[in-house]
Amino acid sequence: MKKKLFNAHTWSQIMKISSIQILMALVLTSATWANTSAQEMLKVRVNISHKESSLRTILSELSQMTGVRITYNSKVVTRTAKASIQATNKPLSAVLEQLLTPKSITYLVFDDQIVLRNMEKAPSPPKTEQPIPQVKQIISGSVTDESGTALPGVSILVKGTQQGTTSDVDGKYELSLDKTPVTLVFSFVGYLKEELVINNQTQQNVILRPDTKALDEIIVVGYGTQRKIETTGSIASVKAEDLNQLPVTNVAQGLQARVSGVQINQNSGAPGGNISVRIRGTNSINGNSEPLYIIDGIQISNSGGINDVSPLSSINPNDIESVEVLKDASASAIYGSRAANGVVLITTKRGKAGATKVSFESYYGVQEVSKKMDVLNASQFAQLENEVFKNNYYTDPASLGEGVNWQDLIFRKAAIQNHQLTISGGSPKTQMSLSLNYFNQDGIIINSGFKRFSYRLNLDHQVNDKLKVGTSLMGSFSDNNGINAGSTNIGDASVVTSSVLGAAIGAPPTLQPYREDGSIFPFAEQGNGQYREVINPLNYTSILQNRNSKRALINVYGDYAIAPGLNYRASFNADVTTGLNDSYSPISIIAVNDRNDNSGSASKYNSNSLNLLHESILTYAKTFAGQHSLKFTGLYAFQSQKFNSNTLNASGFPNDATQNEAMELALNRTVSSYRSLERLDSYMGRVNYGFKERYFLDLTARMDGSSKFGANHKYGFFPAISAAWRIIEEPFLQDVSWLTDLKLRASYGITGNAGGISPYNSLATVSSGGGYNFNNAYQTAIRPSGIANPDLRWEKSAQSNFGLDISLLKNRVSVIIDLYHKRTNDLLYIKTLPLSSGYASITGNYGSLENKGFEFATNAVLIDGPLKWTVNGNFTVNRNKVLDLDGGTTDERFITNYTILKVGQPLGMFKTYVFDGINQTGEAILPGYDGRLGGHKVKDLNDDGVINSSDQTITGNPNPKFIYGFSTNLAYKNFDFAAFFAGSYGNDILNASRLSFENPLGQRNLYAGVVDRWTPDNPSNQYVSPLVAGRLPISNYPVEDGSYLRCKNLMLGYTIPNLKSISRLRVYVSANNLFTFTKYTGFDPGVNTHAGSNTTIGIDNLVYPQAKSILGGLQLTF
Repeated sequence: MKKKLFNAHTWSQIMKISSIQILMALVLTSATWANTSAQEMLKVRVNISHKESSLRTILSELSQMTGVRITYNSKVVTRTAKASIQATNKPLSAVLEQLLTPKSITYLVFDDQIVLRNMEKAPSPPKTEQPIPQVKQIISGSVTDESGTALPGVSILVKGTQQGTTSDVDGKYELSLDKTPVTLVFSFVGYLKEELVINNQTQQNVILRPDTKALDEIIVVGYGTQRKIETTGSIASVKAEDLNQLPVTNVAQGLQARVSGVQINQNSGAPGGNISVRIRGTNSINGNSEPLYIIDGIQISNSGGINDVSPLSSINPNDIESVEVLKDASASAIYGSRAANGVVLITTKRGKAGATKVSFESYYGVQEVSKKMDVLNASQFAQLENEVFKNNYYTDPASLGEGVNWQDLIFRKAAIQNHQLTISGGSPKTQMSLSLNYFNQDGIIINSGFKRFSYRLNLDHQVNDKLKVGTSLMGSFSDNNGINAGSTNIGDASVVTSSVLGAAIGAPPTLQPYREDGSIFPFAEQGNGQYREVINPLNYTSILQNRNSKRALINVYGDYAIAPGLNYRASFNADVTTGLNDSYSPISIIAVNDRNDNSGSASKYNSNSLNLLHESILTYAKTFAGQHSLKFTGLYAFQSQKFNSNTLNASGFPNDATQNEAMELALNRTVSSYRSLERLDSYMGRVNYGFKERYFLDLTARMDGSSKFGANHKYGFFPAISAAWRIIEEPFLQDVSWLTDLKLRASYGITGNAGGISPYNSLATVSSGGGYNFNNAYQTAIRPSGIANPDLRWEKSAQSNFGLDISLLKNRVSVIIDLYHKRTNDLLYIKTLPLSSGYASITGNYGSLENKGFEFATNAVLIDGPLKWTVNGNFTVNRNKVLDLDGGTTDERFITNYTILKVGQPLGMFKTYVFDGINQTGEAILPGYDGRLGGHKVKDLNDDGVINSSDQTITGNPNPKFIYGFSTNLAYKNFDFAAFFAGSYGNDILNASRLSFENPLGQRNLYAGVVDRWTPDNPSNQYVSPLVAGRLPISNYPVEDGSYLRCKNLMLGYTIPNLKSISRLRVYVSANNLFTFTKYTGFDPGVNTHAGSNTTIGIDNLVYPQAKSILGGLQLTF
């Protein structure tokens, strides 16, 4: 017997380690948190040496050394400011005094920040020799940031005068006013100015919002951080407030339409449902095209079918601080053989030095389906049935009225709620952030839903001036009740018999849902069995399909400063996941006369996954000669992934009493198991060079060795080079005041994709198989199942990128433009083998694919005053083309009977007959496609008088011509409003359900348009005449324009002022997926029956639709 991957002892050790970490974190934080002051950060000792270097460069180096954020306005520290500094083991306070005092710059310390300001800028009440007039009013209050943290040193001035004051260390202020009404102006470096009218009130609390464009912004890159001005690759950032504007289950949903170059499809609207992400197009045919996700250094992947739960749904989006999307090869090449599809870096919220903050966020809302399909009522259906079967089964159709609306029975108004408690804070030495979250989304289809319980603990501790340690713990338990929605079989009865939506549309409105005792009434027991081939849709809502998952993401790190500028970081990461899938199809939903020894079926699927990753990172940063900056990063990483699963299937239960919890009662049982192990060793080096903060050059090289690759290609090499020119720093632009920043970027690199290679694809494999006759008895045996391929290797993408970054009018308007070209070679492709080989096919590297495109993103501050108005937008064009399939042997291949792969064309093109109306009386009916009078007519494209495959042509393209998104935010006093829209243009959708529900073949209900079906007296040119068991030829008849513009979110909020003991209280209402402008006739234009498929896209065969919702929430900070 094989050992279990996770036994009781292993789990005990894992839980013990996690418990000890949490306990140590709490104890350590409690011990170091008490009686600390923000001023302690100034005691950190540093070693630094610069001669006539850029002052901004020196400040950035100090910030990286100490972990203290140093912020300033561009007017305080100009681009041309130079300084010299020589300090050995000196406290930060002394270094700052030595550095800043000659520049007439002072600083203010609060929380984990040091804010620089000009000495002469500090306002003070004016001196006058005249007697002070009688004070009519005293106004007081506090000034905080959006998180409720006090802001000391804020300038408060009476507009148009020099009368004013500043906030104290606790953010409080008091000001005597000579008269009212007056306008107070609150300003602070790094924050947007706020103007408030004061009438008779005596207290006024103020919240200042950060002006991120005015700061020297730091963004996360692979294995480190960079100032935004230093980046040479294509990197997009999304902040937490944008991610969580929508009630999303996972982070990918929050990214939709927020980032140019990123296409996100919500394949299923089911709670926790599958989602697919494509960064700069689809990059594989048989491999994985999903990006690599990295959460606080832990690498995870996304995958799954249409009815599966997305792995990303186990991660709580409310814990995320920011997301960086690495789009081009220079940014992502450091992740080597896993980076061809782009990389998504996710940083969770961490504690900050300062007072303890307790925040609570909560929302509750109601969801409902956006639209329902119009179908025939009972009278119309009965009339149609009489025509189909040419009998009088229904003697008086008109008397039946509307009948049962099955969609009303399966759809419901469903609740959605989310509640999160966060505690954060700490001292300059120790910071902690702890969160607890509960998310519950009921599905809009009955008996479906998703729940998640999660926690997060982030702890950072500065042991001494050289050593820093920390940990990130994220855990979740998710529980999903699923339901089958969507069938991959086109124009077949399975859409009615394997999908709850298909069953609801096809269910005869003349039948009843329940027996008199309230139990589900099988159709085979109604109407003398006339409709036994159709399924009561409530059957699907009664089938148990429960999936629960326990997941823990664990990161432990240590940072050691070996010498000035030289740092070593070791991290140890684990992703531990266990899953249990339960299913049971009850006997009670089967008609009594149809029950047999196989009635009642059940399964249990257990899976365990352990992903371990160690990374050793050595960095060296040095600035010399006052103009040159150099940073080197070296990496060694080891990663192993273990997976095992066990499946138990059973059927033939005596009753439904125990469902699948007593499978030994079943008459028939089968057992299967699976186990895999893979390993990846990696080596990486990166050099970042800058000159005068004007020219930047980055060089990256990574080598990956994988156990999955063939014997002849165990290692892959992935280099990249990129450069940037900040033209704004050139002397000839120094006097152009309206231009704030101007930068050109260029990059080229090679990345890999090993996601489509299973652990043993390169080896000769065997598997179990049945049907072998020994001694007149069929036996199960081991048989060859896969042929070895020692040349199997990663897919390789070569990508070039040219970018332009522009900022105008003191950063009020910014524009980012990128042009890219990506060619992926050595695509994984399944090649057919001769039967004489003994194998059907082999997986190898044969194909080639191209993506090229244009990206545009902009944001602008249109109004900046008491009324604030900002807008953001992005626009993406991507063109995809197959260059080669199997080395030139094959030019075209059908993936399905309506989708092809063709050299020279994009992926997933529709190839069908061309619909040409209805065969009318007197017209010649061509042979070859089962044409008939009153049936579909298709075009004879080659005019040979016969309909055959030569008359099929490309009739649709599921790839959009462009995708886009835009948002706007307004704020006035304590009110805020936000709107967010997303759209796609030029993509076609094959609405496959129309082939089933616009075909009057009998025994199923149809779409309402079939009322206008063809008859001799009604020569319709769209809907065919009734015919028992008739079929429609697969033509472009169901191909529709899938373009849409969707209102993703409208939000209105109000921050309640002047609350004692409460730093901030905001309440809001939000409407999501409120309306969609589209010509598409199906439930939803944004879904895909084939989930994350690379080749079968744009197919809608009644997938679980997305819901619209209205919710209310609050955000509370103490």
